[in-house]
Amino acid sequence: MVQRTGGSRYKTRHKLQKKARDRGKLPITKILRTFDIGERVRIMQESSQHSAMPHPRFKNLVGTVKKMQGKAYLVQIKDIRKIKHVLAKAVHLRKL
Repeated sequence: MVQRTGGSRYKTRHKLQKKARDRGKLPITKILRTFDIGERVRIMQESSQHSAMPHPRFKNLVGTVKKMQGKAYLVQIKDIRKIKHVLAKAVHLRKL
């Protein structure tokens, strides 16, 4: 039996790539951003920050913040008919 190739960053060469204007040091305001419970957010991975980065399959999905879990937020999204929960830090979320 052979092991299956890939992991959480498999086939993400262009998904997690930044544009030339966005490269460089990340502003501290993006890291210290806060969200309220029930607020709608869009999941956008910040590829320079690896901690609590959601899986790339959830890129650009919109969900609601359910609770704060440690320093990260638990976001509830709807994937076709199934409700899923994604854990992500504030740097990977955008307000709508």
